[in-house]
Amino acid sequence: MHVVWAAPGPITARGVCDALADRGLAYTTWLTVLGRLERKGLLVRTRDARAHAYAPVGSREDLVAGLMQQALGQADDRAAALQRFAASVSPEEAEALRRALADPGAPGPDPSAAPATG
Repeated sequence: MHVVWAAPGPITARGVCDALADRGLAYTTWLTVLGRLERKGLLVRTRDARAHAYAPVGSREDLVAGLMQQALGQADDRAAALQRFAASVSPEEAEALRRALADPGAPGPDPSAAPATG
């Protein structure tokens, strides 16, 4: 997903394979991975000349937010889980949560301005 998010537009399996050549995986392996990500709803596939091109359905932040919702859905006591989560964040993250709760429709910080991790 890192390569797909970093691409300036839809990317082919060959593009992913080339970008991750150091992994030593075959082109067909990348086709399988991209197909699975598409079936999970994380990618959309379009035709680019003779090859298929893949683009993310949402941003990295969209995916993380969805995963956080799934994790919260596993809690028997959502309020307690939220309280424990809030207690674990940094002061800067707590302030970002306060701003998001005060104005849920406001755009968040530009993800391209934040340092990339992992």
